[in-house]
Amino acid sequence: MKPWSLLLLLCLASACRTADNPVTRRTPQPDADGFVPLFNGRDLTGWIPANVAPETFTVRDGMIISTGVPTGIMHTDRMYENFILEMEWRHMKPAGNAGLFLWGDPVTAPGVPFSRGIEVQVLENAYGEGSPQRNVSFTSHGDIFPIHGATMTPHSKNRGSRSLPLEHRSNPSPEWNHYRVVATNGTVRLSVNGKEVTTGTDCSPRKGYICLESEGSECHFRNIRIKELPSTTVPPEHTAKAYEGFQSIYTGIDLRGWKLPAGHEGHWTPRDWILNYDGKSTAEDKNLWTEKEYGDFEMIVDWRLPMKPEPRPLQVILPNGDDAVDDTGKKKLVEVPFAGDSGLYLRGSSKAQINISCKPIGSGEVYGYRVDRQMPPEVRAAVTPRVRADKPPGQWNRFHITLRGERLTVVLNGQTVIENARLPGLPARGPIALQHHGDPVQFANIYVKELR
Repeated sequence: MKPWSLLLLLCLASACRTADNPVTRRTPQPDADGFVPLFNGRDLTGWIPANVAPETFTVRDGMIISTGVPTGIMHTDRMYENFILEMEWRHMKPAGNAGLFLWGDPVTAPGVPFSRGIEVQVLENAYGEGSPQRNVSFTSHGDIFPIHGATMTPHSKNRGSRSLPLEHRSNPSPEWNHYRVVATNGTVRLSVNGKEVTTGTDCSPRKGYICLESEGSECHFRNIRIKELPSTTVPPEHTAKAYEGFQSIYTGIDLRGWKLPAGHEGHWTPRDWILNYDGKSTAEDKNLWTEKEYGDFEMIVDWRLPMKPEPRPLQVILPNGDDAVDDTGKKKLVEVPFAGDSGLYLRGSSKAQINISCKPIGSGEVYGYRVDRQMPPEVRAAVTPRVRADKPPGQWNRFHITLRGERLTVVLNGQTVIENARLPGLPARGPIALQHHGDPVQFANIYVKELR
């Protein structure tokens, strides 16, 4: 083989590796104005679905198509700080709703289908000139506002922390609209179809992910491009959380990935971003199990007990895991607002149940290990919650569960309730279950990250 032939083959092999490997794929070159595509027009390279079904965001004819179902987001695969972003959007029906989130977190906020960030409203011209809803001034296209823990100072017209457009400039469905967003050092300026209409300042976070929102109706996006601007050195407290590889195991539209024996239908029910259980499955095994088995993992899951609470006496449990008793040896009870009971089973083991309860000790207890008198005292104490971190019945709670080998840590609403507890005899792998306990319970934002 001649030297030039070998060189040609090496170059072709290198080009194929670059095209096929997203890690080595060449970064698009800026155009004459300094912009690069944020959407390549062919596929969703560079975007990660957070809590939506695979078919919620797809690509067709150079457009990102959002079905609007379920309510949720997808986000860029990296953070952005200061930038100019331009895009076109259109709704396919009147009053359609969607959004563009700036500086968002990659995991949705507790109890809601959206992440913390700054939202730029993408709403069909329902409230524009000539609309029968023109005087309904709750929201419109071009609003900018902080959501779910973010903060912002609105300018000009506003309602609370929501900055309203100075004029309504969007075109009605199914016409296209153009947004230009200038985001620098915590200030957001929005131009709609060529004119600046909305401003917000003092935003936090001011560095994070860019998200597209699905919210109930079909919306199209195209010609999404971005020009990054010099950094202004954002401190950690104004920076979004980093993407850590959590993947949703609930699609929001069906129960793909979960075992569905006869008797579950109509009881374990997808309701948009909420997975609802009425407590009345007639299946032989009434728990809802994943099809996949897991070894070591981290899990984020939101839950709430929706029943109206009623007073009920429940046992007092001591820090060592024993039931408290009075001088006569009778179990001590205390009246609490009771709204039901549920939990999660880990690695196929009903003994390794992380309890969702109204007990005085709170949720997070590993019930099967705590009540097993054959377990060493240190094991029973470690699986007893160290603090009660539950929110009142009816409100959303968040578990962050870490399981490595036989070691379990449970964080509830930001407080560590179980830390590095040992679960002797726990299987190395197994499915995860949402527990049936005969009471209504709701789950949302179910994420898993497998640990290697």
